[in-house]
Amino acid sequence: MACSRERKAAIKKLKNLFFSQKSDVKNFRAKFDSVFSDPLLANNVQRSERLFGGISCDVFSPEIYITRRIIIYIHGGCFVGGSREAYRSFAASLASCASARAVLPEFRLAPTHPYPASLEDVQNVFRAVYSEELIATSLDTDVSCNSDGSKPQIILMADGSGASIALGLVLSLRDKYRSAISKIVLFSPWLDLGADSKKFTAKKNGDELYTAEAMFRAAEMYTFQNNRNLSSVSPLRAEKEQLASFPPVYIQMGEEEFTLEDAEQFERKLLEAGAKCTLDVWPKMPAMFQLADEYFEEAHLAVEKIGRLFTEQKAEKNSARDF
Repeated sequence: MACSRERKAAIKKLKNLFFSQKSDVKNFRAKFDSVFSDPLLANNVQRSERLFGGISCDVFSPEIYITRRIIIYIHGGCFVGGSREAYRSFAASLASCASARAVLPEFRLAPTHPYPASLEDVQNVFRAVYSEELIATSLDTDVSCNSDGSKPQIILMADGSGASIALGLVLSLRDKYRSAISKIVLFSPWLDLGADSKKFTAKKNGDELYTAEAMFRAAEMYTFQNNRNLSSVSPLRAEKEQLASFPPVYIQMGEEEFTLEDAEQFERKLLEAGAKCTLDVWPKMPAMFQLADEYFEEAHLAVEKIGRLFTEQKAEKNSARDF
């Protein structure tokens, strides 16, 4: 556990992830990128740039990775901020710990490009990744290298507002595409932006980083109020039948987040629908503590735990490729 001084420094850093009521979009984006960009990537992970579905993306390749396993990371930023630059270090760390390549898209942001622009961009990226991986799998001389011999293993990861977009993507997919998603990993997800959500009327939320009012404002900049009850914006409001064929979900959160109740409800809904969901709550941790690893030992442990979701599975049928 971090000492009082380290915790204050961590909270000061993490506050830059959240668009406040007093924020200006341009300044928020600049500060976000300035605070979280890091030219150093984990464990000799290599970065390249390319287009997927017409969307500019970073691609991270660890020295050793499972050939058919690939992450698509949808970054947060309250729908109005965040970028490839800010998330490169984190995405590279996740790629390394999961022994997978990772794709980090630069999707369009509100308010210039409100809903559904970001969702459409992510859909285009997913379709392109899926098609490319499906072709690569079909060309493999040893079809046993894939767990089912025919489909890629796509892992969706997202944080904050990016979770709304990522889950909106899953809810828009037909079953054959959903079945290619082996797992969904969410960090401090935004799951309900409906104007009638209880969290927007509560007097206090006890969160050190951001307020319900600030979240409400970000939601207003993302889309019209009438859209905010849609499951593609507020996944918590998805119907049971929409969740029945959901891929396994793992949610990592801090104990102090005022959105924790939403995550608990989402876990219950997924389990009731017959899907798998694990909510992993870290005591005394704020939202996105994983991005303050210079202050929180728990940040390193949390990322290592993500890696174990994949490395502790049954012996992989996939071959690892060394570059």
